[in-house]
Amino acid sequence: MRAFTLPPSRLRSSGGTPIVRRAVVLAAVASLGAGLLAGCADDSGDGASDGSSSDGKGKTTLTLGLFGTQGFKEAGLYTEYEKLHPDIKITDNVVERNENYYPALLNHLTTNSGLMDVQAVEVGNIAEIVATQADKLVDMSKVSGVDKSKWLDWKWAQATTKDGRTVGLGTDVGPMAICYRKDLFEKAGLPTDREEVGKLWAGDWSKLVDAGEKYKAKAPKGTTFMDSPGGLINAILSSEKEKFYDSSGKVTYKTNPAVKSAFDLTAKAAEEGLVGAQTQFQPAWDTTIAHSKFATVACPPWMLGYIKGKSKPESAGKWDVAAAPKSGNWGGTFLAVPKSGKHVKEAEAFITWLTAPEQQAKLFKVQGSFPSAPSAYSSSAVTGAKNEMTGDSPIGTIFAKAAQSSPVQTIGPKDQIIQQGLTDNGVILVTKGKSPEEAWNTATKTIDNNLDK
Repeated sequence: MRAFTLPPSRLRSSGGTPIVRRAVVLAAVASLGAGLLAGCADDSGDGASDGSSSDGKGKTTLTLGLFGTQGFKEAGLYTEYEKLHPDIKITDNVVERNENYYPALLNHLTTNSGLMDVQAVEVGNIAEIVATQADKLVDMSKVSGVDKSKWLDWKWAQATTKDGRTVGLGTDVGPMAICYRKDLFEKAGLPTDREEVGKLWAGDWSKLVDAGEKYKAKAPKGTTFMDSPGGLINAILSSEKEKFYDSSGKVTYKTNPAVKSAFDLTAKAAEEGLVGAQTQFQPAWDTTIAHSKFATVACPPWMLGYIKGKSKPESAGKWDVAAAPKSGNWGGTFLAVPKSGKHVKEAEAFITWLTAPEQQAKLFKVQGSFPSAPSAYSSSAVTGAKNEMTGDSPIGTIFAKAAQSSPVQTIGPKDQIIQQGLTDNGVILVTKGKSPEEAWNTATKTIDNNLDK
């Protein structure tokens, strides 16, 4: 699952079947001054330098560097692999937030030291890793048992260099939907059937805001239509083919009409009081979930797990899932094998198994991390998936459709910096009384200062 900081966007094809296209991989200059913000666990797990474990049986200990809650351990996948391979022991070192994990990873890759056998890379960082660190990582396309056709084409392309080297294998993706409260919709006089709800805004994000205006007219007291301005702008931008960079690698967020349009539509929703005044994944936002203070939220599969964790028991079954106005993607991770790792061959075999469709389906069933392997979409773990918050809603089928119809999107090396500037230093200000113009100017100034660092 995602680290709940600022999960970035992914890409897909139109229609039910992925179109074979290469995502644009952008060149960038790595920031070499990133500090060592997170420590690395010792390869052996007991301080030994030869990779043997402390049980005296000579097991090879594979170490994983992860961020957030990836769910591999929680889904029992480490234990399953260890039973299949009695000579392997698996340990991980988890940093809670990616903004702390990634600078340390970049520093280790730059110096080619202190790396674990397997390192996770968030999708918002994969373009920079591909462009600047590919030589430090194993080309997984050459590894026995790896078949690129098992992944969504755009997911595979995100981790692939222009000359065809694939530096990481995809785990989950975050196909976008809109989760909504059936009880609040009913009280506001809106339809509650998911098909009818989807029709309210099909094909156009502005129709979603229009639905918000209808909700506001009869809204239950103390509630807003949507959770936050950051959630809205992120969802809109996740459905665009280009947002912050063009295909040549040039930063275009200030000149791309799609970005300004998304900002202006979100600012309009904020001015009209259709979105809450909170920043996502902060304590105040968590409280709005607990007290049922909003009716909709832009919703990748992992969001349902977050909602469940922050909700009171009486909210179970009151949610449902409808298609988003346009398909998009929010979240996802890759697993890479550093060439300087102590157990490269063992690590290659492990992540090949760990990212296979069967394991991805198991991970979704337990953890809610949606597979990046399309063949998993027909498995019972996906087609029969249910969530306590959404009752009998066929969430696996809904998210699979979104996963296969999202656009192939240009990802830039500093997408996260730009995205966070637009949300945390931009649209949120409109909920605090700033004009949209003032908010845009503050956001762009903050972003440009950060990009110059």
